[in-house]
Amino acid sequence: MKKIAVVILNWNGEKLLREFLPSVIQFSAEATVYVADNASTDGSIEVLQNEFPSVKIIQNTGNFGFAKGYNIALENVEEPYYALVNSDIEVTENWLQPILSTFNNDSKVGIIQPKILAYNNKDYFEYAGAAGGFIDKYGFPFCRGRIFETIEKDNSQYNDTTEIFWASGACFFIRKEVFHKLNGFDADFFAHQEEIDLCWRAFNEGYRIIYNYKSVVYHVGGATLNVGSPQKTFLNFRNSLWMLTKNLPTNKLFPILFFRLILDGIAGIRFLIQGNFKHIFSILKAHFYFYKRLFYFLNKRKNTQKENYFKTKSIIFQYFIKKRTHFDKII
Repeated sequence: MKKIAVVILNWNGEKLLREFLPSVIQFSAEATVYVADNASTDGSIEVLQNEFPSVKIIQNTGNFGFAKGYNIALENVEEPYYALVNSDIEVTENWLQPILSTFNNDSKVGIIQPKILAYNNKDYFEYAGAAGGFIDKYGFPFCRGRIFETIEKDNSQYNDTTEIFWASGACFFIRKEVFHKLNGFDADFFAHQEEIDLCWRAFNEGYRIIYNYKSVVYHVGGATLNVGSPQKTFLNFRNSLWMLTKNLPTNKLFPILFFRLILDGIAGIRFLIQGNFKHIFSILKAHFYFYKRLFYFLNKRKNTQKENYFKTKSIIFQYFIKKRTHFDKII
C-alpha cells in the first residue's frame, strides 16, 4: 500500500477534472489518487471512468459539502497520510516528497500545507492559504502572503518550513490517525472555515501544523462559490462564530464573541453603504443560526483550549488603521 492518498472532492466538476487531474496523476507516483464524488449530476463519473481509469472513484450518496463529503469519503481510505486537494489545483513535480519527509521525520506534525500560488497569476500567492494561515486575538484568519484583499508577490520571502496555525483546505495534508482521532471536519459547517476549526482542534491537542515551501501547487480559487456570493458570506460569518464558540479559551469566549458580533454589525453597515443588501441578509441569517445553535456548539467544547493561539492582537487594527498590509509588518 502507498503511504499517501490524494483525495479530490468533486461536485459537477467535469471540466475541472479534465483540466487538472492530468497533473495530479502525472506527479503523484507515490500516491493512490481518489476522486470522491458528491453525487454529481453532470458527466463527472463518466469522465473518470472513460478518461482516467487509474483513478479510484468514491461515490457519495448526496452533495454533502466539503466537510461531510470528506468525512464520508475518507472512512474507507486506508493510506496513512491524506492529501485533500481541491479539483481546481494544479500540482507540480515532486510536490509530495517534501510532505512525506516532514511527516516521517516528526511524529508531532499532524497537518501540513504546501506553498499555494495563484493559477492565473503564478508569480503571486493565492488567496486561500498562500504561505500558511494564522488568526488574530479575535479569531480573524489571515495568511502569510495574503491579508484581507492584499495579496503578495512570491519573491521567495516565505521559502521556509515553519509552524503555522491553520492550513488551507485547498490543499490540506493530514495524518489519517489525527483526522479520525479528531472526528474529521465538523459536518455542521458544510463548507468554509472547517479546515481552520480542525487545525484549531489539532493545535489544542498538541499537534503541530507546518508550512513546507518545497511543495508547490497552483490554485484557481472560487470554483465552487465566488468571492461575491451571498451564500459564501453567510457561511463565513456563521462558521466563524461557531468555530470561536468551540475553540476559544473559556475566559475569552464570551467577551470575544460579543466583540465579534459588534464587528459583524459594522460589516453590515459597510454592505449597506455599498448597496449590497443580499450580504446584509446573509449576516443576519448567520447570526440567527448562531443564536439558534449556541448551546449545541457550547456542548462541543473540549477541556484543552490553549491560550497562545493568536499571532497578533487585532489584524483589523493593523491592516485598516496602521496600514500594515504585509505579513512581515504586523505585530
